[in-house]
Amino acid sequence: MSFRLRVLQAGSAALIAAFFFLISLPASAAVVVTGTRVIYPAAKREVTIEIRNPGERPSLVQAWLDAGDSASKPGESKVPFVMTPPLFRLDPTKSQSLRLVYTHDPLPQDRESVFWLNVLDIPPKAAINPDLPNQLDLAFKHRMKVFFRPSGLSGSAADAPGRMTWKLLTKDGKLTGIQASNPTPYHVSLTQITGTVAGHPFSIKADMVDPFASRSFDLPDLPAAGGAASIAFWFVNDFGGNATGTASVSAAP
Repeated sequence: MSFRLRVLQAGSAALIAAFFFLISLPASAAVVVTGTRVIYPAAKREVTIEIRNPGERPSLVQAWLDAGDSASKPGESKVPFVMTPPLFRLDPTKSQSLRLVYTHDPLPQDRESVFWLNVLDIPPKAAINPDLPNQLDLAFKHRMKVFFRPSGLSGSAADAPGRMTWKLLTKDGKLTGIQASNPTPYHVSLTQITGTVAGHPFSIKADMVDPFASRSFDLPDLPAAGGAASIAFWFVNDFGGNATGTASVSAAP
């Protein structure tokens, strides 16, 4: 049996055909993208993203941006950036810099905008092994956030997590969730929230809160409690590192 995942059209069909091969299981991605996020200050003429191949075989690499639809193909999502090169061969131990240039199409100037970088890694053909008849064509896609940061925003991205406010949500005498409100012009990429309410500890996964917006996260079935509670939260900073903070949260009356 054979399965195939086709590389998306973004250049020479002959080049794609030459490098999209059948590989045997198990398989792993060869290409490494430096960093876990991209910050694009508006004053910058361009930013670069380094792609490395620390493996022993060449790869075909395809890169594109989208506006939030993970299923979009190259060229389908309208984004105000040009990326070069969009398609290239990356030999073993070599690196390649992607150049990202803002086209100056209008974007909000009072807050950050977020886009997504996709890097598709298509490894070369492995030798056919008659003892392994079931083979799989695999392409590995790296996906990371790109934050466009206008000039002159108030405060700083580093201070934004600490400026968030928190509120417990209740229904029918039960705690149903916790709401995080972000009064800043920066995105806050939460990863986890922990705390204790009425002697009951909880730990939940969290996600990004947009600028000037609120987001609610479901809590396990806990009794409502009066008074005040405290939480700890984890977030990702500009450098891609995990950081933590604490906050007070008003409990349900």
